[in-house]
Amino acid sequence: MSNEIEIGRGKRGRRAYSFDDIAVVPSRRTRDPEEVSVAWQIDAYQVELPVLAAPMDSVMSPETAIQLGELGGIGVLDLEGLWTRYENPTALLEEIAELPPEGATARMQEIYAAPIMPELITARLQEIRAAGVTVAGALSPQRTQEHWRTVVDAGVDLFVIRGTTVSAEHVSGQAEPLNLKRFIYELDVPVIVGGAATYTAALHLMRTGAAGVLVGFGGGAAHTTRQTLGIHAPLASAVADVAAARRDYLDESGGRYVHVIADGGVGRSGDLVKAIGCGADAVMLGAALARAAEAPGRGWHWGPEAHHPQLPRGERVHVGSVGSLEEILLGPGNRADGTLNMFGALRRAMATTGYSDLKEFQRVEVVVSPYSPR
Repeated sequence: MSNEIEIGRGKRGRRAYSFDDIAVVPSRRTRDPEEVSVAWQIDAYQVELPVLAAPMDSVMSPETAIQLGELGGIGVLDLEGLWTRYENPTALLEEIAELPPEGATARMQEIYAAPIMPELITARLQEIRAAGVTVAGALSPQRTQEHWRTVVDAGVDLFVIRGTTVSAEHVSGQAEPLNLKRFIYELDVPVIVGGAATYTAALHLMRTGAAGVLVGFGGGAAHTTRQTLGIHAPLASAVADVAAARRDYLDESGGRYVHVIADGGVGRSGDLVKAIGCGADAVMLGAALARAAEAPGRGWHWGPEAHHPQLPRGERVHVGSVGSLEEILLGPGNRADGTLNMFGALRRAMATTGYSDLKEFQRVEVVVSPYSPR
């Protein structure tokens, strides 16, 4: 391929780009921000903001999932997290926020060793449903076969199967793996699955019948996957590759549209803008929402990789608090660093470049920026 670089005589690699490497550019037209729509629809669910909250204990509790739904997004609860292992995890969340750095991982492994209780899965999802917002919960591929029936019976609207990487063809000699195609076909609930980071992997996931594909691998603020496994997919290239798979699958399937959701590396409003510009339909936010005053992490952020019992691939990181959840999503902002009024920034970027809705904005011109971003 023309964009391959010789790493050495025996290995070539394709140049890939992160959001820091690119920028969107204006066109010949501008619009008023008030006339721009950022609404999004997945399956039967019309959503005012193209955002799902990452299923991380530092980001989502039943309460913050409800609040996000009322603000126009979708909160995804981690159904393997503290809220399904403990009746009241408030004291443990406070403890995690106060742990010294040198002992944080070991103590978190102990805390998360408690068993998942199916009755708590039911209770948490029903609490969200009672508030009248879209109900979404996440399981890892490893836990899906064990708990999916409980999740569906509790009345979930969107089922998220989320792992560091998820493939349509998992090979195991130890146990029968989850057959995604059969599982999704037999389920009456739309499924969002990922992460995927390549055209081929995403195309195979789309063929399973998934309603959406999460794009990302080890790029989040709390991940150390690149350091521990040597694996990382720069997200601008990954989103563009998966968007190409969506286009080709649309033709292959005779018109079935699968949503592309950028997951990881979308920490500020400029990243959000560039994710949509590269072809994403929506974003999954973790660290950006962990900065909310209401976030369960109390200014700290971590994902399930941070407490893996054998090989942690993440860490607890301090992200601080910048404002309320509403201020982070919708403003008003009083900082110029992209952490507040993220969707106001998306509206303004779309207006400045002349686009009226998200599908149009996916066609915006993108350049490789030859400077270090601020």
